[in-house]
Amino acid sequence: MLKFIVDTQLPPALARVLSKQGYDVMHTTDFPQGHLLTDKAIRVIATAEARIIITKDNDFYDNFMLKGSPPQVLFLQVGNLKNKDLFIILENNFEQITSLFKSGANLIQLDRDRLVAY
Repeated sequence: MLKFIVDTQLPPALARVLSKQGYDVMHTTDFPQGHLLTDKAIRVIATAEARIIITKDNDFYDNFMLKGSPPQVLFLQVGNLKNKDLFIILENNFEQITSLFKSGANLIQLDRDRLVAY
């Protein structure tokens, strides 16, 4: 089963929604440092626990492009949305996203209209 860590700038409710669907999901606010957890610390946790980082932070995309994987990254480029709209976009694409990660994708870029896997 895939495991995820949701980055700070995404709502903790996203982790709860994915958990209810049976995924092993943590949010950065689950840690003592909470929203102050550094990108490096998130990468260390994700690598150590084989978690996919779900983020809107360009730094994770840039780090992946410069250094590669691990960890795997789901990079959301959806702009500012209401939580329910974010959840709808993810729900509409999550089966394909999980399939791509299981097939060996290391970075998936998702915007409102398309999905690109690397």
